[in-house]
Amino acid sequence: MNSLHQTSWGTLEMKHISKTLFMLVLLAGCAWAVGNERATVLRPANVYLSPDTASAKLAEAERGRELIVLESTRNWLHVEAMLGAARVQNGEDEEDVGQKTVTGWVQDRALVRTSTPNGDRILFGEAVDSEDQASRRGGRKGAAQDAARLYYRVYDYYPTSPIAGEALYRAADIRWQIEKADVATRPSSKQKEAFLREGMDEQLMKLVMKKFPGTKWSDLAAFHLIDNKLCGEWQGASKCPDKEADMYEKYANEHPQSPAAAEALYDAAYRRAALIQIYKTEDQAKKSDESKGRAIALAQKLVSQYPQGDWSARAQALLFMVQADVPTYGNSE
Repeated sequence: MNSLHQTSWGTLEMKHISKTLFMLVLLAGCAWAVGNERATVLRPANVYLSPDTASAKLAEAERGRELIVLESTRNWLHVEAMLGAARVQNGEDEEDVGQKTVTGWVQDRALVRTSTPNGDRILFGEAVDSEDQASRRGGRKGAAQDAARLYYRVYDYYPTSPIAGEALYRAADIRWQIEKADVATRPSSKQKEAFLREGMDEQLMKLVMKKFPGTKWSDLAAFHLIDNKLCGEWQGASKCPDKEADMYEKYANEHPQSPAAAEALYDAAYRRAALIQIYKTEDQAKKSDESKGRAIALAQKLVSQYPQGDWSARAQALLFMVQADVPTYGNSE
């Protein structure tokens, strides 16, 4: 990902991430909270049958899981723990069959409640730590999912916090990256047309845009949504890069203050540069010349409006290649 919020996911196990699981984990729970305080754990917490570590262990609540506090006694909380979607084996695949909840007792430590002072900062800090773990070689398994849940809890528990918008975007961004990696492993990812493949779930990104309009987080969320409209492969034809260039240019024009605006201009310029060669193979010399002019204009616009940063430098390199008639796409690249 090339945006304000960047993370390396090379060490994560991303296979078979369920959209239903993620949405149930992140978005459910508000109706449960009526009349009861809500809490989440910063460290994995055992759920016991009774307020005694010698009693039967019913389950383990992972970082960021939702707990509904039913009652408390001494150093224990009686909770309803929301542990994600229950799964059953169906042939060779697993299916979500509904929300898995457990009622039991957890020790009242390493928990953040909705009433905890500075709870938003505490959860955000733990989410950052989990995200850092996810980016490390040999980092903690499941750390990316932990981070996503914790970030979402910041928004969920403290929606008026100054960091709520960023937290919700980060939760959406992590989930998007995980799903994007999963989508890329499917045979349908090579399909030319976007509608022929399953894309990433857009609900959290759209929630960012709805709840925090006019912010950089909303701008970044809108940029992500372009992914679902891209072709799997161009297959040497002009239709896909032409359509994609229009989308990126439109985004840059509509979101000039976005942290992703320079990237969008580069993406548009790159596609226009690629079309120079593609149109030649289609015997459309006029469109090839037009594409060259548009690629140059887009690259110059990027350098002029966003002179600092990697995208400006890449635009300079692309501009040099296009003006020198060096192919940027195809076998001659």
